[in-house]
Amino acid sequence: MRVRVEQTALPGIGVRHDLVTESGRRVGVVSHRTGRRDLVLYDDDDPDSCIASIPLNDDEAEALADVLGASLMLGQLSGLRQQAAGLLTEQISIPAASRFVGRRLGETKARTRTSASIVAVLRDGQVIVSPGPEFVFQAGDVVVVVGTRQGLDGVGRILADGDPDS
Repeated sequence: MRVRVEQTALPGIGVRHDLVTESGRRVGVVSHRTGRRDLVLYDDDDPDSCIASIPLNDDEAEALADVLGASLMLGQLSGLRQQAAGLLTEQISIPAASRFVGRRLGETKARTRTSASIVAVLRDGQVIVSPGPEFVFQAGDVVVVVGTRQGLDGVGRILADGDPDS
């Protein structure tokens, strides 16, 4: 079954996006013109009746999107790992002494040097999915890397001391 998302204009209020799950449950987000967002859950027996509404500020909406995106991505990576022999996922911490603290991900040239990819960064309980080359590392960041054992080890060495071959 394809995922169905319905958009409904709410005159004077904003717009509502509803997701109908495979099991038939309806979950929605009401985006008010004021910028406020409400996460809404509908009654199983009456899809026009809202049984719960949770207001979300910008930080909460972003955190929820990150959590959903990260769990989806990590689930997909797990499935890929089962399908592709030799493809691994690993979390690597960036030590405070790394020469890449305060520098951009692109400067590591990790993918070019190791054929492994940094697909997410965990920072202060937040997940940054698919960081671009301009992303700046901080000490204590944990990178999620996908690649071969050799590639993962190479990224670990790059982030620790700058040399994938040491």
